[in-house]
Amino acid sequence: TMWCLKLVFPLLLIINEVNCQWNVWLPREISAMTNSCVVIPCTFIYPSGIRPYRGVHGIWYFGQPYPQLFPPVVFKTRTDVVHESYKGRTELLGDLQQRNCTLLINNIGAEHSGKYYFRADLGGANMYTFPDYSELKVLDQPNIDVPEDIVSDNELELMCSAPDNCPSMTPQVQWMYTDYLPDPEFSSEYLANDNSAVLSSTLRFTPRPMHNGQLLGCRVYYPNTTLVYERLISLDIKYAPRSVWVNVSSEVMEGSSVMLHCEVDSNPPPRISWLFGENELLWDTASNLSLSLDDVTPTKEGIYTCVGDNGYGIMNTSMYLAVKYPPREPVVNESMTVQEGTTLALHCSTQGSPAPTLTWLKDGELVGTITADELSVLEIVEITPQGDGQYRCLAENEHGRASSSFNITVEYAPVFLDESKCTVVREGVQCVCMASGNPEPTIEFYLPDLNITVNETDGQYNFFSHTDGHTTTGMIKLREKGERADNGPAVNVHCSVFNMYGRKSVQLELQQEKKYMMAVIVGTIGGVAVIAFIIAAVRYVGHNNKKENGNPRQDVVLENPALYYSAVKKDKQNLRKKVGEDGDYQAVGSMAGMERQELNYASLEFIGGRSKKGASGKKEDGSNYREIKAK
Repeated sequence: TMWCLKLVFPLLLIINEVNCQWNVWLPREISAMTNSCVVIPCTFIYPSGIRPYRGVHGIWYFGQPYPQLFPPVVFKTRTDVVHESYKGRTELLGDLQQRNCTLLINNIGAEHSGKYYFRADLGGANMYTFPDYSELKVLDQPNIDVPEDIVSDNELELMCSAPDNCPSMTPQVQWMYTDYLPDPEFSSEYLANDNSAVLSSTLRFTPRPMHNGQLLGCRVYYPNTTLVYERLISLDIKYAPRSVWVNVSSEVMEGSSVMLHCEVDSNPPPRISWLFGENELLWDTASNLSLSLDDVTPTKEGIYTCVGDNGYGIMNTSMYLAVKYPPREPVVNESMTVQEGTTLALHCSTQGSPAPTLTWLKDGELVGTITADELSVLEIVEITPQGDGQYRCLAENEHGRASSSFNITVEYAPVFLDESKCTVVREGVQCVCMASGNPEPTIEFYLPDLNITVNETDGQYNFFSHTDGHTTTGMIKLREKGERADNGPAVNVHCSVFNMYGRKSVQLELQQEKKYMMAVIVGTIGGVAVIAFIIAAVRYVGHNNKKENGNPRQDVVLENPALYYSAVKKDKQNLRKKVGEDGDYQAVGSMAGMERQELNYASLEFIGGRSKKGASGKKEDGSNYREIKAK
């Protein structure tokens, strides 16, 4: 301090010769630690034409320069009368005769902080209070210069300073709580500005986000005294978001509610926003933000992203929200009608979460393979009539099931069934023809030896047919009451079936003839008398009834009877002739446009040859004949 004053005085002498006006030089600001002391350097000049009267005197005021307002007197050379707060505390270090007005204040307290004014008194009317002042700041802790922004990963420089304006005490400065800092560096410096001295210590290090909120301290103490001053600061480290936490990917049921949470670690707090895809759903400036989703639907399934941006950087984290729901009703083919041999691809598609299993069922039975996907294709190569029916696609997952069905109708040419045959029954011979086809087939019986076709439009013969689904059954029953020659012709009945896809014909085989022959032999041996009696009785009753009624029977006479049913020929080779082998018949009439008839039973009875009145029993061509009687 003293060396500073020595520099100031020669300067003042130069100024004195240049400017002979009232003027003063003192530090505008000066500081000191509480309970220590402070020296306020002061130099003044006055006009050269003034001659001090009884020497040069001076007064220091506190707060304001105007004596008429009675400011507190800090120091006065003429008397010891000073303000109570300054008694025994002040001392004038300068020589007023040398125009040095330097003031010492000891044991200062916070109440001494303020502005100090000097008044020169040269006697008589030559008194002048200088408007310039020195402002004293009494500190109870050291000062730490902290940058406005401390950014992570950028080198930081902090300075702690203490005033050194008390000649009797020299301060010491040191940093506290620096052990956790990465490679700290320290340096000290003595600064003197405007006759005010400051001792400082500088700390350098590179902060990290982990240092945010950490405490640093600076201690100032005066050796050989009990005076110790400390100051603590909390580091405010600015850093970009270094972590963004959200819910882990979650699963929720359709129709339920879910809360998505997001927390961002950054300084300052970021602007948090929730995005669904590219759409912003919610935002706020905070350290955390929650997004509430109510009545969740499958459309809300997807990626949700939380974005944090605080101006120092940006960071985001995403999660996947899965919405679980039972399968939707499958979409399948429309019902269809196809021709046999067609190749089909049946599609079944649905949606569900988790992905459903798709099962194909036909008429309740499993067909194809079970697929764990939202699409299943069932390929049917060259469909057969057995492919006709209801197809159902069943979709299942752990949350439910759904199904859709459709029908496939297979159209095909007629196919003879094994039940097509002629059998020997008690009344004679019964011929049944069964065929399957779609559309249902039409049946015709052919009697090729008679050049006759028996069908539903032929009124001369008793015939019935019945349709059940795709199966059509036709039947005629043939009876014979007379005898036949041992070498007479065998049964010769053909069946023809047809629909829009084709026609097929077959000669009906005679079945069960061995069983029937055994019955004839046993009956002949065991009951010939009974049979003869029954035949005689039946003929007698029939003859009397004819006479009483007066209506002779309307017999149908065949020109060339070729069927005999009194016995069965054992030649199986002839019985298995197929239609068309003899080439001696043709179909009579067309079956197009026939209407389906209900089940009616009828039979054809071949009655033994008998001459009419006036006839000899033989026709002119000498052939035998039989009557065909409707029963």
